[in-house]
Amino acid sequence: MKRHLTHLSLFALLSPAAMADSTNVWFGTTGPGIHVARLNTETGKLSQPSQASDVKSPGFLALHPTLPVLYAVCDTDEGPGVAAFAIDGTNLTPMGEQSIGDGGGTHVAVHPSGNFLTTAQYGGGSVAVFPLAKDGSVLERSQLIEHEGGSRAVEGRQDSPHPHWSGFDAAGAFAFVPDLGLDGVVIYKVVDNARLKRHGFAATAPGSGPRHMKFSPDGKHAYVLNEMALTVTTFDYDPATGTLKQKSTAPALTDEQKARETFNSASEIRVHPSGKLVYTANRGHDTISVVQASAEGSLTLIENEPIRGGWPRNFNLDPSGKWLLAAGRDSNTVAVFAVDQETGELTYSRQIINVPSSICVLFSR
Repeated sequence: MKRHLTHLSLFALLSPAAMADSTNVWFGTTGPGIHVARLNTETGKLSQPSQASDVKSPGFLALHPTLPVLYAVCDTDEGPGVAAFAIDGTNLTPMGEQSIGDGGGTHVAVHPSGNFLTTAQYGGGSVAVFPLAKDGSVLERSQLIEHEGGSRAVEGRQDSPHPHWSGFDAAGAFAFVPDLGLDGVVIYKVVDNARLKRHGFAATAPGSGPRHMKFSPDGKHAYVLNEMALTVTTFDYDPATGTLKQKSTAPALTDEQKARETFNSASEIRVHPSGKLVYTANRGHDTISVVQASAEGSLTLIENEPIRGGWPRNFNLDPSGKWLLAAGRDSNTVAVFAVDQETGELTYSRQIINVPSSICVLFSR
């Protein structure tokens, strides 16, 4: 049986020596401002947060691969946009913003080269490409790709395209966009510094509603989180050809668990640095699912840990894989969990901070 951390552990969290190793944690929100806190990576102690920027609705965040620059999809005076901020400790200095020119951005990702970024527009059904200047600031949009069609497997949800995430393989040769409305992942080839060319498509089950995806650390597998089915589909990935081959699908919640709630919806997926564990968030059930991953990419559900809050739209693992931070949007909370490095099970550390309408958790590298 799992136990909460002891009083001795909590004392260690507060000791001066324990503050030696720490990292910034940035929080995107649906309200005003990006917030920031410090996580002690040895003890898991999370400081009280402060507001680092007053930008409006800075939903999802991303970091430049080499420069101290943070990006956010947000609201601008010209409508939905993407903004850049210079990082100085826990302070953010605006570096300008660009209009997306379509529906609000739900995700942002920076190419491994640091030469451009992409945004995914759920409402607009599109993917936008923005070149980046040498200092990391965002230049005028170079490309807007409109997805077309809809699987129509679920009426009202899949009548049109709904891209929800964008990202790249480790080499940066291909880009991937899970589209909830199309029931699949649209694959693009990166043809130059700031342009994408349609390359392929990897289908998921009808009505599954793919939302986010992550690669295994060795790059051999891609795990696609299906929002409506609350499942994870494993694909074998061939980096030479940029193709995804569907392998298997595993549940994030059991049918019995789903039946207990009036509404359930999967939101985020993360892979442990070891590659042996996959985590997903379940809104409605308000839990994090812990899933073991074999070397072949097959998945086995281990447990569902309550987040001690409401509506976990996002969570993240610290770079060491020792701590998991779960954000509750509706409860305005972020809770800290210790990660068992063998089983992957989560233990609530009895730490919880207040972050208004938190929907993104991002660690500094």
